[in-house]
Amino acid sequence: MEEAARRELWEETGLIAHRLELFGIFSGPEMHYVYPNGDEVSNVDLVFLCRDYGGTLRAQPGEVEDLRFFAPDELPERLSPPIVKPVQQWAQSKLEPSTPAAPVQDGPTPAPPATDF
Repeated sequence: MEEAARRELWEETGLIAHRLELFGIFSGPEMHYVYPNGDEVSNVDLVFLCRDYGGTLRAQPGEVEDLRFFAPDELPERLSPPIVKPVQQWAQSKLEPSTPAAPVQDGPTPAPPATDF
């Protein structure tokens, strides 16, 4: 799974992951989404954090609308619905350091970010 995460990070952002850390596994009703074009997905996401990376940030045409880094307390209001839960959990873990991140488990879980650059 780490290799798939590395490949996706590189393809969609131009960044090369040197080290990844599993943040969580997310599934359940919160991970179901119907895209504007009618495509319907029920995601099971393995979310990794990446703090050690290289490369040049660039958006993959046709896949990524915009790429930017945000502080946990300055996240944009509009996020892709399937990543809202993971990003919110990541932000909460950064803003409330005394609260440990939820353990990895089966079933519905709050979600972390796709990547933590």
